[in-house]
Amino acid sequence: MALIVQKFGGTSVGNTDRIKNVAARVAKCRAKGDQVVVVVSAMSGVTDNLIKLAKEIMPLPNEREMDMLLATGEQTTIALAAIALHALDIPAVSLTGAQAGIVTDGVHTKAKIANISPKEVHKFLDAGNVVIVAGFQGQTAEGQITTLGRGGSDLTAIALASALRADLCQIYTDVDGVYTADPRLVPNARKLDEISYDEMLELAGLGAKVMQSRSVEFAKKFGVIFEVRSSLNDNPGTIVKEETANMESVVIRGVSLDRNQAKITLAQVPDQPGVAARIFKAIGEAAINVDMIVQTASHGTSGATDISFTLDKPDLLKARKVLAATQLDAGFKEVIAAENICKLSIVGVGMRSHTGVAARMFESLAQVGVNIDMISTSEIKISVVIDLAKGEQAVKAVHTAFLG
Repeated sequence: MALIVQKFGGTSVGNTDRIKNVAARVAKCRAKGDQVVVVVSAMSGVTDNLIKLAKEIMPLPNEREMDMLLATGEQTTIALAAIALHALDIPAVSLTGAQAGIVTDGVHTKAKIANISPKEVHKFLDAGNVVIVAGFQGQTAEGQITTLGRGGSDLTAIALASALRADLCQIYTDVDGVYTADPRLVPNARKLDEISYDEMLELAGLGAKVMQSRSVEFAKKFGVIFEVRSSLNDNPGTIVKEETANMESVVIRGVSLDRNQAKITLAQVPDQPGVAARIFKAIGEAAINVDMIVQTASHGTSGATDISFTLDKPDLLKARKVLAATQLDAGFKEVIAAENICKLSIVGVGMRSHTGVAARMFESLAQVGVNIDMISTSEIKISVVIDLAKGEQAVKAVHTAFLG
Protein backbone atom coordinates (compact mmCIF):
# COMPACT_ATOMS: atom_id res chain seq x y z
CA MET A 1 0.00 0.00 0.00
CA ALA A 2 1.41 3.38 -1.05
CA LEU A 3 0.75 6.83 0.39
CA ILE A 4 0.12 9.29 -2.43
CA VAL A 5 -0.25 13.08 -2.32
CA GLN A 6 -2.18 14.55 -5.25
CA LYS A 7 -2.58 18.29 -5.83
CA PHE A 8 -5.28 19.72 -8.09
CA GLY A 9 -5.07 23.33 -9.28
CA GLY A 10 -7.83 25.86 -9.82
CA THR A 11 -8.70 24.87 -13.39
CA SER A 12 -8.83 21.19 -12.36
CA VAL A 13 -11.53 22.04 -9.80
CA GLY A 14 -13.02 24.95 -11.79
CA ASN A 15 -16.63 23.74 -11.61
CA THR A 16 -18.66 20.91 -10.09
CA ASP A 17 -18.17 18.64 -13.12
CA ARG A 18 -14.41 18.98 -12.80
CA ILE A 19 -14.60 18.36 -9.06
CA LYS A 20 -16.53 15.15 -9.83
CA ASN A 21 -13.77 14.25 -12.30
CA VAL A 22 -11.16 14.74 -9.55
CA ALA A 23 -13.22 12.53 -7.21
CA ALA A 24 -13.38 9.79 -9.87
CA ARG A 25 -9.60 9.97 -10.37
CA VAL A 26 -9.00 9.77 -6.62
CA ALA A 27 -11.42 6.83 -6.40
CA LYS A 28 -9.40 4.88 -9.00
CA CYS A 29 -6.23 5.46 -7.01
CA ARG A 30 -7.87 4.39 -3.75
CA ALA A 31 -9.32 1.27 -5.41
CA LYS A 32 -5.73 0.01 -5.77
CA GLY A 33 -5.46 0.03 -1.97
CA ASP A 34 -3.45 3.25 -1.69
CA GLN A 35 -3.89 5.93 0.93
CA VAL A 36 -4.57 9.29 -0.71
CA VAL A 37 -4.10 12.86 0.49
CA VAL A 38 -5.60 15.44 -1.88
CA VAL A 39 -4.53 19.10 -1.85
CA VAL A 40 -6.77 21.53 -3.72
CA SER A 41 -6.67 25.15 -4.82
CA ALA A 42 -9.59 27.54 -4.94
CA MET A 43 -11.86 27.11 -7.96
CA SER A 44 -10.52 28.93 -11.02
CA GLY A 45 -11.16 32.67 -10.81
CA VAL A 46 -12.34 32.68 -7.18
CA THR A 47 -9.15 34.13 -5.67
CA ASP A 48 -8.97 36.86 -8.31
CA ASN A 49 -12.61 37.74 -7.67
CA LEU A 50 -12.06 37.96 -3.91
CA ILE A 51 -9.07 40.28 -4.46
CA LYS A 52 -11.20 42.41 -6.81
CA LEU A 53 -13.95 42.71 -4.22
CA ALA A 54 -11.49 43.80 -1.54
CA LYS A 55 -9.88 46.40 -3.82
CA GLU A 56 -13.29 47.83 -4.71
CA ILE A 57 -13.50 48.80 -1.05
CA MET A 58 -9.85 49.82 -0.52
CA PRO A 59 -6.92 49.96 -3.01
CA LEU A 60 -4.42 48.49 -0.50
CA PRO A 61 -6.38 46.26 1.90
CA ASN A 62 -5.05 45.15 5.29
CA GLU A 63 -2.99 41.98 4.72
CA ARG A 64 -4.30 40.11 7.77
CA GLU A 65 -7.85 40.58 6.52
CA MET A 66 -6.83 39.58 2.99
CA ASP A 67 -5.56 36.27 4.37
CA MET A 68 -8.84 35.76 6.20
CA LEU A 69 -10.72 36.50 2.98
CA LEU A 70 -8.59 34.50 0.53
CA ALA A 71 -8.43 31.39 2.72
CA THR A 72 -12.16 30.91 2.12
CA GLY A 73 -11.56 30.01 -1.54
CA GLU A 74 -9.80 26.75 -0.77
CA GLN A 75 -12.19 25.92 2.06
CA THR A 76 -15.07 25.93 -0.41
CA THR A 77 -13.22 23.49 -2.68
CA ILE A 78 -12.22 20.99 0.03
CA ALA A 79 -15.82 20.68 1.21
CA LEU A 80 -17.13 20.21 -2.34
CA ALA A 81 -14.42 17.62 -3.10
CA ALA A 82 -15.28 15.68 0.06
CA ILE A 83 -18.97 15.74 -0.88
CA ALA A 84 -18.09 14.49 -4.40
CA LEU A 85 -16.25 11.52 -2.85
CA HIS A 86 -19.14 10.84 -0.47
CA ALA A 87 -21.39 10.66 -3.55
CA LEU A 88 -19.18 7.76 -4.71
CA ASP A 89 -19.52 6.07 -1.28
CA ILE A 90 -15.89 6.82 -0.43
CA PRO A 91 -15.17 8.07 3.10
CA ALA A 92 -13.46 11.46 2.93
CA VAL A 93 -12.77 14.31 5.31
CA SER A 94 -11.78 17.89 4.53
CA LEU A 95 -9.21 19.80 6.57
CA THR A 96 -8.14 23.43 6.51
CA GLY A 97 -4.41 24.10 6.42
CA ALA A 98 -4.47 24.76 10.16
CA GLN A 99 -6.35 21.51 10.88
CA ALA A 100 -3.78 19.64 8.78
CA GLY A 101 -1.04 20.92 11.10
CA ILE A 102 0.56 23.48 8.78
CA VAL A 103 2.30 26.10 10.93
CA THR A 104 3.70 29.23 9.27
CA ASP A 105 5.55 32.39 10.16
CA GLY A 106 3.56 35.61 10.58
CA VAL A 107 4.13 37.28 7.19
CA HIS A 108 0.59 37.75 5.91
CA THR A 109 -0.12 37.02 2.21
CA LYS A 110 3.38 35.51 1.74
CA ALA A 111 3.86 33.25 4.75
CA LYS A 112 6.56 30.58 4.86
CA ILE A 113 5.92 27.12 6.29
CA ALA A 114 7.74 26.74 9.61
CA ASN A 115 6.58 23.24 10.50
CA ILE A 116 4.01 20.56 9.68
CA SER A 117 2.58 18.24 12.34
CA PRO A 118 0.57 15.73 10.27
CA LYS A 119 -0.92 13.88 13.24
CA GLU A 120 -4.52 14.66 12.26
CA VAL A 121 -3.88 13.67 8.64
CA HIS A 122 -2.46 10.29 9.73
CA LYS A 123 -5.39 9.76 12.10
CA PHE A 124 -7.98 10.20 9.35
CA LEU A 125 -5.94 8.15 6.84
CA ASP A 126 -5.64 5.28 9.31
CA ALA A 127 -9.42 5.39 9.78
CA GLY A 128 -9.82 4.70 6.05
CA ASN A 129 -10.54 8.23 4.80
CA VAL A 130 -9.30 10.14 1.81
CA VAL A 131 -7.97 13.35 3.38
CA ILE A 132 -8.58 16.58 1.46
CA VAL A 133 -6.42 19.51 2.56
CA ALA A 134 -6.89 23.18 1.69
CA GLY A 135 -3.80 24.37 -0.14
CA PHE A 136 -2.30 27.85 0.04
CA GLN A 137 -2.95 28.34 3.75
CA GLY A 138 -1.82 27.64 7.30
CA GLN A 139 -1.77 29.36 10.64
CA THR A 140 0.82 30.91 12.91
CA ALA A 141 1.75 29.45 16.29
CA GLU A 142 -0.51 32.17 17.75
CA GLY A 143 -3.50 30.96 15.70
CA GLN A 144 -3.59 33.63 12.96
CA ILE A 145 -4.71 32.45 9.51
CA THR A 146 -2.05 33.01 6.84
CA THR A 147 -1.70 32.36 3.13
CA LEU A 148 1.41 31.24 1.25
CA GLY A 149 1.29 33.51 -1.81
CA ARG A 150 -0.02 32.79 -5.29
CA GLY A 151 0.55 29.17 -6.28
CA GLY A 152 0.93 28.23 -2.61
CA SER A 153 -1.12 25.05 -3.02
CA ASP A 154 1.91 23.53 -4.79
CA LEU A 155 3.98 24.26 -1.69
CA THR A 156 1.31 22.71 0.55
CA ALA A 157 1.40 19.50 -1.50
CA ILE A 158 5.20 19.21 -1.62
CA ALA A 159 5.56 20.02 2.08
CA LEU A 160 2.87 17.50 3.06
CA ALA A 161 4.49 14.84 0.85
CA SER A 162 7.75 15.45 2.72
CA ALA A 163 6.18 15.49 6.20
CA LEU A 164 4.08 12.37 5.51
CA ARG A 165 7.02 10.61 3.76
CA ALA A 166 4.70 9.94 0.85
CA ASP A 167 5.68 7.40 -1.79
CA LEU A 168 4.56 9.68 -4.62
CA CYS A 169 3.62 13.31 -5.14
CA GLN A 170 1.61 14.29 -8.22
CA ILE A 171 0.87 17.87 -9.22
CA TYR A 172 -2.21 17.89 -11.45
CA THR A 173 -2.80 20.91 -13.64
CA ASP A 174 -4.45 21.82 -16.96
CA VAL A 175 -1.40 20.90 -19.07
CA ASP A 176 0.26 17.53 -19.68
CA GLY A 177 3.52 18.47 -17.98
CA VAL A 178 6.38 20.94 -18.28
CA TYR A 179 6.88 22.26 -21.82
CA THR A 180 9.81 23.96 -23.53
CA ALA A 181 7.57 27.06 -23.59
CA ASP A 182 3.96 27.91 -22.87
CA PRO A 183 2.12 25.94 -25.62
CA ARG A 184 -0.57 28.64 -25.64
CA LEU A 185 2.09 31.08 -26.91
CA VAL A 186 4.34 28.69 -28.82
CA PRO A 187 2.26 26.00 -30.59
CA ASN A 188 5.31 23.81 -31.37
CA ALA A 189 6.53 23.71 -27.76
CA ARG A 190 7.43 20.17 -26.67
CA LYS A 191 6.67 18.37 -23.42
CA LEU A 192 9.72 17.33 -21.37
CA ASP A 193 9.90 13.81 -19.90
CA GLU A 194 12.08 15.04 -17.05
CA ILE A 195 13.64 18.23 -15.75
CA SER A 196 16.07 19.02 -12.93
CA TYR A 197 15.09 20.83 -9.75
CA ASP A 198 17.38 23.74 -10.69
CA GLU A 199 15.86 24.12 -14.16
CA MET A 200 12.32 23.83 -12.81
CA LEU A 201 13.15 26.32 -10.06
CA GLU A 202 14.40 28.87 -12.57
CA LEU A 203 11.42 28.37 -14.89
CA ALA A 204 8.95 28.65 -12.00
CA GLY A 205 10.66 31.77 -10.68
CA LEU A 206 10.73 33.30 -14.15
CA GLY A 207 7.02 33.20 -14.76
CA ALA A 208 6.28 29.65 -15.98
CA LYS A 209 2.85 29.03 -14.45
CA VAL A 210 3.20 25.27 -13.98
CA MET A 211 4.69 25.43 -10.45
CA GLN A 212 5.29 27.91 -7.66
CA SER A 213 9.06 28.48 -7.26
CA ARG A 214 9.07 28.07 -3.47
CA SER A 215 7.49 24.64 -3.82
CA VAL A 216 10.29 23.51 -6.17
CA GLU A 217 12.86 24.94 -3.75
CA PHE A 218 11.28 22.93 -0.93
CA ALA A 219 11.22 19.77 -3.08
CA LYS A 220 14.91 20.15 -3.88
CA LYS A 221 15.85 20.78 -0.24
CA PHE A 222 14.01 17.69 1.01
CA GLY A 223 14.48 15.45 -2.04
CA VAL A 224 10.78 15.18 -2.95
CA ILE A 225 10.56 13.75 -6.47
CA PHE A 226 7.27 14.82 -8.05
CA GLU A 227 5.38 14.53 -11.30
CA VAL A 228 3.56 17.35 -13.11
CA ARG A 229 0.66 15.95 -15.14
CA SER A 230 -2.81 16.77 -16.49
CA SER A 231 -6.02 16.21 -14.57
CA LEU A 232 -7.92 16.03 -17.87
CA ASN A 233 -6.28 12.87 -19.29
CA ASP A 234 -4.08 9.89 -18.31
CA ASN A 235 -0.96 10.88 -20.25
CA PRO A 236 2.40 10.55 -18.45
CA GLY A 237 3.68 13.85 -17.10
CA THR A 238 7.08 15.41 -16.43
CA ILE A 239 9.23 14.07 -13.58
CA VAL A 240 11.09 16.74 -11.56
CA LYS A 241 14.18 15.37 -9.82
CA GLU A 242 17.91 15.80 -9.19
CA GLU A 243 20.09 16.70 -12.17
CA THR A 244 21.50 13.77 -14.18
CA ALA A 245 24.46 13.69 -16.60
CA ASN A 246 22.33 13.44 -19.76
CA MET A 247 20.50 16.69 -18.88
CA GLU A 248 23.68 18.67 -19.66
CA SER A 249 23.63 17.60 -23.30
CA VAL A 250 20.65 19.90 -23.91
CA VAL A 251 21.78 23.54 -23.98
CA ILE A 252 18.38 25.15 -23.36
CA ARG A 253 15.61 23.30 -21.56
CA GLY A 254 12.92 25.98 -21.78
CA VAL A 255 11.88 29.54 -22.57
CA SER A 256 9.56 31.47 -20.25
CA LEU A 257 7.70 34.76 -20.46
CA ASP A 258 6.58 36.58 -17.31
CA ARG A 259 4.00 39.28 -18.06
CA ASN A 260 3.33 39.90 -14.38
CA GLN A 261 6.34 42.19 -13.96
CA ALA A 262 6.73 45.92 -13.29
CA LYS A 263 9.82 48.13 -13.24
CA ILE A 264 10.70 50.94 -10.88
CA THR A 265 13.46 53.46 -11.57
CA LEU A 266 14.74 55.68 -8.79
CA ALA A 267 16.18 58.80 -10.44
CA GLN A 268 19.19 60.70 -9.11
CA VAL A 269 20.01 58.55 -6.11
CA PRO A 270 22.98 59.93 -4.13
CA ASP A 271 26.04 57.89 -5.13
CA GLN A 272 27.12 57.20 -1.55
CA PRO A 273 27.74 54.05 0.51
CA GLY A 274 24.67 52.84 2.38
CA VAL A 275 21.98 54.58 0.33
CA ALA A 276 21.05 51.49 -1.72
CA ALA A 277 21.10 49.43 1.49
CA ARG A 278 18.53 51.77 3.10
CA ILE A 279 16.27 51.62 0.06
CA PHE A 280 16.28 47.85 -0.33
CA LYS A 281 16.06 47.23 3.41
CA ALA A 282 12.75 49.13 3.45
CA ILE A 283 11.56 47.14 0.40
CA GLY A 284 12.58 43.86 2.06
CA GLU A 285 10.87 44.71 5.35
CA ALA A 286 7.64 45.16 3.40
CA ALA A 287 8.02 41.54 2.15
CA ILE A 288 8.41 42.71 -1.47
CA ASN A 289 10.58 40.46 -3.64
CA VAL A 290 12.92 42.31 -6.00
CA ASP A 291 14.30 40.51 -9.02
CA MET A 292 16.62 42.26 -11.49
CA ILE A 293 18.58 45.33 -10.32
CA VAL A 294 20.57 47.69 -12.58
CA GLN A 295 22.49 50.78 -11.47
CA THR A 296 23.69 53.40 -13.97
CA ALA A 297 25.22 56.88 -13.81
CA SER A 298 22.45 59.48 -13.68
CA HIS A 299 22.27 61.59 -16.86
CA GLY A 300 23.57 65.10 -16.35
CA THR A 301 24.01 64.86 -12.58
CA SER A 302 27.41 64.22 -11.03
CA GLY A 303 27.51 62.34 -7.74
CA ALA A 304 24.17 60.67 -8.52
CA THR A 305 23.04 57.37 -9.98
CA ASP A 306 19.80 55.83 -11.28
CA ILE A 307 18.69 52.48 -9.84
CA SER A 308 16.16 50.33 -11.70
CA PHE A 309 14.66 47.10 -10.44
CA THR A 310 11.84 44.72 -11.32
CA LEU A 311 9.18 43.25 -9.06
CA ASP A 312 5.85 41.43 -9.30
CA LYS A 313 3.17 43.76 -10.68
CA PRO A 314 0.76 43.23 -7.72
CA ASP A 315 3.48 44.61 -5.39
CA LEU A 316 3.90 47.86 -7.34
CA LEU A 317 1.44 49.94 -5.34
CA LYS A 318 2.91 48.75 -2.04
CA ALA A 319 6.46 49.43 -3.28
CA ARG A 320 5.57 52.99 -4.31
CA LYS A 321 4.13 53.59 -0.84
CA VAL A 322 7.31 52.25 0.82
CA LEU A 323 9.56 54.33 -1.45
CA ALA A 324 7.55 57.50 -0.78
CA ALA A 325 8.23 57.00 2.93
CA THR A 326 11.94 56.36 2.23
CA GLN A 327 12.55 59.16 -0.30
CA LEU A 328 13.51 61.92 2.15
CA ASP A 329 15.96 59.71 4.05
CA ALA A 330 17.51 58.13 0.92
CA GLY A 331 17.63 61.42 -0.99
CA PHE A 332 16.59 60.27 -4.46
CA LYS A 333 14.67 62.71 -6.67
CA GLU A 334 11.92 60.70 -8.35
CA VAL A 335 10.16 57.32 -8.58
CA ILE A 336 9.33 56.26 -12.14
CA ALA A 337 7.13 53.16 -12.51
CA ALA A 338 6.50 51.14 -15.68
CA GLU A 339 3.97 48.33 -16.07
CA ASN A 340 4.31 47.82 -19.83
CA ILE A 341 7.23 45.40 -19.52
CA CYS A 342 7.73 41.65 -19.41
CA LYS A 343 10.61 39.32 -18.60
CA LEU A 344 11.82 36.78 -21.16
CA SER A 345 14.16 34.03 -19.96
CA ILE A 346 16.00 30.97 -21.24
CA VAL A 347 16.97 28.15 -18.86
CA GLY A 348 19.18 25.07 -19.09
CA VAL A 349 21.87 23.34 -17.04
CA GLY A 350 23.69 22.77 -20.36
CA MET A 351 24.51 26.50 -20.47
CA ARG A 352 27.33 25.82 -17.99
CA SER A 353 29.29 23.96 -20.66
CA HIS A 354 28.23 25.75 -23.86
CA THR A 355 29.42 29.15 -25.11
CA GLY A 356 27.70 31.76 -27.27
CA VAL A 357 24.26 31.28 -25.75
CA ALA A 358 23.73 34.96 -24.87
CA ALA A 359 24.81 36.14 -28.34
CA ARG A 360 22.40 33.72 -29.99
CA MET A 361 19.54 34.90 -27.80
CA PHE A 362 20.23 38.58 -28.44
CA GLU A 363 20.55 37.97 -32.19
CA SER A 364 17.16 36.23 -32.31
CA LEU A 365 15.56 39.20 -30.53
CA ALA A 366 17.27 41.73 -32.82
CA GLN A 367 15.97 39.91 -35.90
CA VAL A 368 12.37 40.59 -34.83
CA GLY A 369 13.08 44.16 -33.72
CA VAL A 370 12.89 43.61 -29.96
CA ASN A 371 14.95 46.02 -27.85
CA ILE A 372 16.46 44.89 -24.52
CA ASP A 373 15.95 47.10 -21.47
CA MET A 374 17.67 45.07 -18.70
CA ILE A 375 19.75 41.87 -18.58
CA SER A 376 20.33 39.38 -15.76
CA THR A 377 22.29 36.12 -15.86
CA SER A 378 23.13 33.12 -13.73
CA GLU A 379 24.92 29.83 -14.40
CA ILE A 380 21.84 28.29 -16.00
CA LYS A 381 19.67 31.21 -17.12
CA ILE A 382 19.61 34.50 -19.03
CA SER A 383 16.73 36.94 -18.47
CA VAL A 384 15.94 40.15 -20.33
CA VAL A 385 13.33 42.85 -19.74
CA ILE A 386 11.53 43.88 -22.92
CA ASP A 387 8.41 45.74 -24.08
CA LEU A 388 5.24 43.90 -23.01
CA ALA A 389 3.64 44.39 -26.42
CA LYS A 390 6.47 42.41 -28.07
CA GLY A 391 6.60 39.59 -25.52
CA GLU A 392 4.74 36.94 -27.51
CA GLN A 393 6.71 37.65 -30.70
CA ALA A 394 9.96 37.52 -28.71
CA VAL A 395 9.27 34.19 -26.99
CA LYS A 396 8.46 32.56 -30.35
CA ALA A 397 11.68 33.91 -31.91
CA VAL A 398 13.88 32.71 -29.03
CA HIS A 399 12.19 29.30 -28.88
CA THR A 400 12.75 28.85 -32.63
CA ALA A 401 16.44 29.84 -32.27
CA PHE A 402 17.18 27.25 -29.61
CA LEU A 403 14.49 24.56 -29.75
CA GLY A 404 13.19 24.68 -33.32
